[in-house]
Parts: sequence; C-alpha cells; structure tokens
Amino acid sequence: MAGNEDVRIKDHIDDQQLDDLMELFGSAWWMANRTVEETQRILRESDVVLALVDSSHDRIVGFCRALTDYVHLALVLDVVIAPEHRGSGYGAVLMDAIVHNPQLAQVRSIELVCQPELVPFYRRWGFTDQVGNSLLMRRSTDPLLIR
Repeated sequence: MAGNEDVRIKDHIDDQQLDDLMELFGSAWWMANRTVEETQRILRESDVVLALVDSSHDRIVGFCRALTDYVHLALVLDVVIAPEHRGSGYGAVLMDAIVHNPQLAQVRSIELVCQPELVPFYRRWGFTDQVGNSLLMRRSTDPLLIR
C-alpha cells in the first residue's frame, strides 16, 4: 500500500508537467483522445484539480478533478492512476484527497460515474449506486461515450 511518503498531492498542474498528464490521460479509454488544448481548458475551468505526484521521480501518477457549486453538488471526474501504479494504493490516496478536500467540505452530495467493476472501490468512501429512481442521462457527440 502506498503511503504519503511516496507521493504528494498538488492542487494544480505546472506547464512542465502537462506532458505527464497527457501521457496519463492516454492510458484511459475515456480520455485517450484529448488534445493539449482541451486539457489546458479542462484544467482552467475545473473547480478542484488534484494531481498525485511520485516524489522520487516528480511525475504525475494520478489525477482527478471536480466541478461544484460548493453547496449542493460536486461531480468528481477523470479519476485515473498510471497503469504501472494501479493496485498500489495510490487510488485510495487520491480519493482520500478529493473527498476530504476543504473546498468540498460543505457540499451536500459528491457524485461520480464509474464502470461497474469499480463500484466496490468507491464504496469505501461512502459512494453508492443506490440512487433511488434516478437515471444517468446523456447527450453527447463523443463517440467513445455513445455505445
């Protein structure tokens, strides 16, 4: 299990680490086709940005972000860990950082979307797939999301 001595959390991405982030995005099917320009805009427009940086190599090994109104809702997006670090506990470090982020402390509902095999992982932080009769609805032009 990874400890805090192995990684540090940053609340921004430096320009020199943008290549690291693009490589990390390329490792996940839902972000693999993002451009540098899109990623720069994502970073500017997201309310909370967290990067998990491997202290020994100063490389980004994890990332997530949130969109929020700071009162009723925060939506956690793009939770990703570098393939070579999956299963190391880094995902837990990143999730602890986002759900305990002071900017989100007063938010009533923190939500995310995940693949079915990740439901047990997210349950550790109190996330549930029991959301009453609510359904996820989508209007998208992204062919990766229209299946």
